[in-house]
Amino acid sequence: MYLLKYTGHSLRSSRELWTILLGRSALREPAQIEAELDRHWDRLHQGLTYFKLPSSSSAAKVKENKDVAQPLKDFGLRISKLLVRIVRRLFWFVYSQVADYYYEERMCLLRCVLLLLTYFQDERHPYRPEYSNCVNKLEKDLVSRYQSQFENLFKAEAPTWETHGNLMTERQVSLWFLQCLREQSLLLEIIFLYYAYFEMSPSDLLGFTKMFKEQGFGLRQTNRHLVDKSMDSLVDRIGYLSSLILVEGMDIDFLHKCALEDCTEQHQFSSAPDVIKEMDQLLLTFGDIPHHGPVLLAWVLLRHTLRPDESSPVVRRIGNTALQLGVFKYISTMLKGLGVSGNNCTASTAKMCIYGLLSFVITSFEEESLQCSHLIDAACEVLSAPSLAEVFWEMKPNMGLGMILDSAVGMFPHKIGPLLQLLTALLSNKSTVKKVYNFLDKMSFYTQVYKHKPNDIISKDDETLWRRQTPKLLYPLGTGQTNLWMPQGVLGQVMIGGEQGYVVRWDHSYSSWTLFTCEVEMLLHVVSTADVIAHCARVKPILDLVHKIISTDWTVSDCLLPLTSRIYMLLQRLTSVINPPVDVIASCVNCLTVLAARMPGKVWSSLHHTGFLPFASNPLTSMAQCVSAEGMKAGNYGNLLVQIEQPRGEYAVTIAFLRLITTLVKGQLGSTQNKGLIPCVLLVLKEMLPTYHKWRYNTYGVRERIGCLILELIHAILNLSPEGEDQGSTPTLQSLCIYSLANTEAGQAVVNIMGVGVDTIDMVLAAQPSSCGSEGPGQILIQTVKLAFSVTNNVIRLKPPSDVVSPLEQALTQHGGHGNNLIVVLAKYIYHKHDPALPRLAIQLLKRLATVAPMSVYACLGNDAAAIRDAFLTRLQSKTEDMRIKVMILEFLTVAVETQPGLIELFLNLEVKDGKEGSKEFLLGEWSCLHVVLDLIDSKQQGKYWCPPLLHRAALSFLLALWQDRRDSAISVLRTKDRFWENLTTPLFGTLTPPSDTTEPCVLETCAFVMKIIGLEIYYVVSGSLEQSLKDGLQKFSNARRYEYWSQYVKSLVCHVAEMEEEGISSFPETQMLISAWRMLLILSTTHSDVMQLTEDTTKLKLFMDVLDGTKAALTTPMSVPCLRLGSMMATLLLILLKQWRSVVATAPDILSPLSLILESVLQADQQMMERTKAKIFSALISVLQIQGLNGGDISQLPQLLLSVCETVKDEALALIDNTRHMRQMGDTAEDEDSMETDSFRGPQKDQRDGVCVLALHLAKELCRTDEDGEHWVSVMRKIPVLPSVLSAVELSLRSKHNLYFTEAALHLLLTLARTPQGAAAVAGAGVIQTICLPLLSVYEVSSNGASQSFSRKSQDSACWPGVYRLCMSLMESLLKTLRYNFINEALDFVGVHQERILQCLTAVRTVQSLACLDEADHTVGFLLQLSSFCKEWQFHLPNLLQDVQVNLCYLCQTCTYLLHSKKMLHHYLQAKNSEAMPPGPLPRTQRGPQTPSKETAGGGEREEAEQKALLAVQCSLLKILSKTLATLQHFTPDCCQILLDQSMDLAEYRTLFVLSFTTPAFDPDVAPSFGTLLATINVALSMLSEMEKKKEPMSLFFLLRSLLMFTMENCFYVLISQAVRCLKDPSILPRDKQRLKQELSSELSTLLSSLSRHFRRGSPSSPASGILPSTQSKQPTPGSKASHEGQEPFIQLVQAFVRLVQR
Repeated sequence: MYLLKYTGHSLRSSRELWTILLGRSALREPAQIEAELDRHWDRLHQGLTYFKLPSSSSAAKVKENKDVAQPLKDFGLRISKLLVRIVRRLFWFVYSQVADYYYEERMCLLRCVLLLLTYFQDERHPYRPEYSNCVNKLEKDLVSRYQSQFENLFKAEAPTWETHGNLMTERQVSLWFLQCLREQSLLLEIIFLYYAYFEMSPSDLLGFTKMFKEQGFGLRQTNRHLVDKSMDSLVDRIGYLSSLILVEGMDIDFLHKCALEDCTEQHQFSSAPDVIKEMDQLLLTFGDIPHHGPVLLAWVLLRHTLRPDESSPVVRRIGNTALQLGVFKYISTMLKGLGVSGNNCTASTAKMCIYGLLSFVITSFEEESLQCSHLIDAACEVLSAPSLAEVFWEMKPNMGLGMILDSAVGMFPHKIGPLLQLLTALLSNKSTVKKVYNFLDKMSFYTQVYKHKPNDIISKDDETLWRRQTPKLLYPLGTGQTNLWMPQGVLGQVMIGGEQGYVVRWDHSYSSWTLFTCEVEMLLHVVSTADVIAHCARVKPILDLVHKIISTDWTVSDCLLPLTSRIYMLLQRLTSVINPPVDVIASCVNCLTVLAARMPGKVWSSLHHTGFLPFASNPLTSMAQCVSAEGMKAGNYGNLLVQIEQPRGEYAVTIAFLRLITTLVKGQLGSTQNKGLIPCVLLVLKEMLPTYHKWRYNTYGVRERIGCLILELIHAILNLSPEGEDQGSTPTLQSLCIYSLANTEAGQAVVNIMGVGVDTIDMVLAAQPSSCGSEGPGQILIQTVKLAFSVTNNVIRLKPPSDVVSPLEQALTQHGGHGNNLIVVLAKYIYHKHDPALPRLAIQLLKRLATVAPMSVYACLGNDAAAIRDAFLTRLQSKTEDMRIKVMILEFLTVAVETQPGLIELFLNLEVKDGKEGSKEFLLGEWSCLHVVLDLIDSKQQGKYWCPPLLHRAALSFLLALWQDRRDSAISVLRTKDRFWENLTTPLFGTLTPPSDTTEPCVLETCAFVMKIIGLEIYYVVSGSLEQSLKDGLQKFSNARRYEYWSQYVKSLVCHVAEMEEEGISSFPETQMLISAWRMLLILSTTHSDVMQLTEDTTKLKLFMDVLDGTKAALTTPMSVPCLRLGSMMATLLLILLKQWRSVVATAPDILSPLSLILESVLQADQQMMERTKAKIFSALISVLQIQGLNGGDISQLPQLLLSVCETVKDEALALIDNTRHMRQMGDTAEDEDSMETDSFRGPQKDQRDGVCVLALHLAKELCRTDEDGEHWVSVMRKIPVLPSVLSAVELSLRSKHNLYFTEAALHLLLTLARTPQGAAAVAGAGVIQTICLPLLSVYEVSSNGASQSFSRKSQDSACWPGVYRLCMSLMESLLKTLRYNFINEALDFVGVHQERILQCLTAVRTVQSLACLDEADHTVGFLLQLSSFCKEWQFHLPNLLQDVQVNLCYLCQTCTYLLHSKKMLHHYLQAKNSEAMPPGPLPRTQRGPQTPSKETAGGGEREEAEQKALLAVQCSLLKILSKTLATLQHFTPDCCQILLDQSMDLAEYRTLFVLSFTTPAFDPDVAPSFGTLLATINVALSMLSEMEKKKEPMSLFFLLRSLLMFTMENCFYVLISQAVRCLKDPSILPRDKQRLKQELSSELSTLLSSLSRHFRRGSPSSPASGILPSTQSKQPTPGSKASHEGQEPFIQLVQAFVRLVQR
């Protein structure tokens, strides 16, 4: 045994070096390859001697090295001894792993040298110059070194348990010897390739001959007793290579050239007679081993050419020995054993070597003296090398192998096989196809064999020449069929004649292609006779030739149509005979496979009728029927498989069948044909896939090939595009495959294939004799396992969602005992090094399972978890590792963050830092994946070969997953790492290529991930706790104008997508991701502008305008789905910025125009898709109108905008009507109020707060408000029946109590219109009273048991049906106010219908003080105020109601006064009735500072403040109601001036409203309102006024309340005076009472006047009520707008006059 010499960390392992040289690593540049070769060439030069035996000097070197950890040193020193002599106590597993690694290192070192020799002169290879330089360095004594190493290997004594301890078991010895043979084979391969390029001296040849003789060409190994059957192929390979080295050493090619040019003295052997003599003696002893044959044959040529005189007996003897050894048969076997010459350089070089040998042999010796049939087989093997076929056609026909072709032509068509065999081998590319086709098309000889001389022949006397007397058909076929005709007079040369028979070569020109057609026809004729076997032997070479031709050059296929069209009939006939000729059937199917690749439809339709393929006797309707195989017939192929192929163990037809079906599937046939393929695929899934591994096989490797082909078929089906699959109710090929694999034995079979495991694959690869072929059993096994991964991944991806776990998913995720579950097997593929795609696909499947399967991967890994984690991280850390594996590992970990908590903790490997009690600080463990991730995002590493953009993107994706999943322990470690935030944000400071250029899509994702991480960090972490480095980074981002850069870039991306729509855009998902991330960052900046350093208004304006331009670009491309998606995202951002950056938007240029264009475009797009986007655009337009009005925009936009909006409103209203009717028919009960606010989707027209319909109504309202004079909306509404459709929908909604938000929005629109005379007329004319009056009853009829239940305690802001009622009341008020007498009848109708509710509402204030209830009272009194102007009409139509209303209004006045007077009582009521805290009402919210209150004051103080605000809000509402109530009562009492001055006034016209009493108002309905109530009202108002001035309320609130109080006092004085004078003039009142009234009023009013005068002296202005409340048309003088002197206040003067009157 040997040991790896300690080499330090700078040098790579041989495995790594080999991977790099193959181009499978991250190092791909020629300069990098050259550097690696320069660094390691000495190791390659030393070969296996690089691995030294352990010695004291090497041990000392290890001990001195300070870079190596002590435990590693100890282990290295122990293992070095153990590999030489194994200590008993060593764990067996550790030893075997180290031994495997060591063996692999030795093999890889030799493979590196072999690779260099293979390609150092290949001009097509990208690294040829680098390889060539290295070979030049190695050339000097490479062979002598490697030769001595070879000798050492075959002389080495095998280790035994006596010498190496009892752990050296038989198995270990066997493995050692297998390694020994593999190394011998590789060393000989290197020597052979070396001598293919460099000359061998005669003395070296002699040395090699002696060595190989001693070793018996591999058969006389020192340890030959250890050879078992599995090693035979390796031993044979050693023999083949030994033989080839000697033949190559004789340089036969050069010898042939010397012979042709008659300069044999130039050959190196001509000057070495001693060597020749010694070689003669040596070779005379050869002849006992087949490997000697080619050497003897080559030596015969050498001796015969160089010294023809003196060597004849020796030459003859050696030549005979070669022929006795069956040299040509041996050559065929040898070339087959060396492998197919595709990318296998050794096989190709061997064929070149043998080509030279055979060419010279045939030229030098008579063909008859050679073994002709074996010679043709050998020639065919040689010519299968692609380059040699072309060399052959360029040679003269009478030279070398051309003579064999001539010989074969001479016997054609009597012997059809030899010629076609040769020509098939000579097909390598399109040019050779043309040559072969033309060669066969123009044949000039026709050879026939006769037992007896025919009668129609004239011959010469010597019987050497025949002449045909009559014309003759050459094939006994029927008339009208293709045939060959030999005319009269044709001459024939008799080649052989006598009693045994005659061989005649007729001088006749014909096309062999016609002859081939005749041969096929003949076979069809004799198919059921005894001649069928002989005819099959003739037709098979024809079919093989046709197959090779159309495979190589499709253009010739039309010329071959007579042959290819007969294949279908041939297949039908041959498969139905008793003992079908399997090889011919396989050839037929192979031909059809090539045809199907080009014209699948034609092949399918023709094949369908042959009965060869499985078929269904009944139409396929359901999956159950398909899976049960009911009515399925196996067809001729199925019978052939069961009856012939399985018993024999040969599967040529099955292999051809699988390839054919796969080709048909890939041909994207239509759905009908694909359904026809279902029986074929079902046969594979039911009968083949579950059982193929149990069949009998004669040949090693066929089982693996069949498994691979089955999975290729399934893989092709699962990758069918949806267009090729008809998604109907009947099963498709794809759905059948998915169902079968998920639920039947087929799935278990695939699981078993995946479960092969990495160890088995490595064993199969190790047992392969071939050095680096791509077609060995190991490669096929790897391909099969890769396909199994891909198929399983696709099945899980495509499987329809189901609650039941399928058997496939169970098998994949079940926990097996002792770590033998599939998850462990999949994870262990990470140890596989040969094919990087295998571990990558295994991880991809693990990623899929981790996402969809309900299981813990960590638990499945069991004890292997840590080791597997280390293996994953080792590959992730390696700088030379294939980049795609690293990306896949990171993607797997990214998924695991969310779905596999245990596994991700294992990979994060965080250790708790010893800190204070209770506080946990974490550190990165040694095996944490975060080390690698931090390296990958390091800005200094970017652009280096080991960190390409894709890998950088994957690392950031992983980090984002940590932030999204809030892995605080990992995040806390990361955010405090040095330069973490600087490295993370680096991509945001780069400059990207413009989107029109080919941008690397992953760079967009990289930037998106960074933006999202920053966004999440800012969102979750309190601004004060953010890392300083992140704050610095954001400051730098702002200073470097990166906000503007990215805004511009995102806009250009959106515009690019819009422009590229015609061609489609490849990187749309990445583009969408970047736009989404940028959107998130901007939305965040609206609330965290200080942290994000986005405070400048100019920057905000630029960002806003970019978003607007981007939205416009995307949404004005209405036919494009990607653009509409991006447009929807941008519209959301636009809307949020509009709402958050109002001040910025106010200064923006015209926004209305682009938004109008966007709206027009969106309205034309696909409605279902654009539902949400439309809503966003409407919302944006509403915001813009509210912020900018029409100032920013051209007024010309308004008509078009109105038209679009009104059209939408009309359409949406009609759709809503249909939807509501449909719901009512379905028996849908009225929804609960709360369910209105859910987002559950129930049909496209569901009524939603932010639905298109509702927002369109609000936008129409804003537009109508803007168009005050009605210049535009009137004409639009004449064109479009908006009002009728809206009113119809409102009526239906009210009746059914559906569509709350719509109804509310519609009423707001009507209310806006009703404020102008034109609008009010239009609304009234459209029949608003019919729409609202009666249907409105259903809104509040639900609960009728008591007033308290009828009044909602909900917030007045949230949508509710009482709110709709309040809006209706406002609408009536507005219409009556605007239209006056034109609307009085409708108003009286309304008040009559709803009188109960109106009266209930007026009395309810006493019991329910919720803002909603007070609001309704406010609206009701407001309406009654307008109606009170028409007292006479009211009195005429509804006298009783008028009286009730007057009484209720007086009581309402009393209630309000009492509640305002008694604050404590009101406070108590509010608490007892759980009234809500103050919502946004008349009180504007004061801006709160960013600082949070301290914990002590936060609780109690805030609550108290909220209660005070609620109290103030209710007081404000009560004051409003009181002021309007008094204003209304003013209309029900005589006019002051008139009653004071007019003595003859009719007092009966006015009722006495207040009782003659002066008590304080009580909270009791039995106490009637009195003059005391009115005086108390004035007192309360006055005291509130004084109190308010002391409190220093905010100015806006102060002015509002003072105005209300002044207005209340004015009206109260007015009513008081009017009612007092009415009493004083009333004859029915006793004089005593009148006197009391005068006294009380005189004293009370005098006191009030003095208080008022004191108040006005302090400078309070007069009542600004005219600005607050609608004009009451009161008879009082209009107050002035400026403050007057105290004596000049009009209402004070009036009161003073009244006081003087009563004092008289």
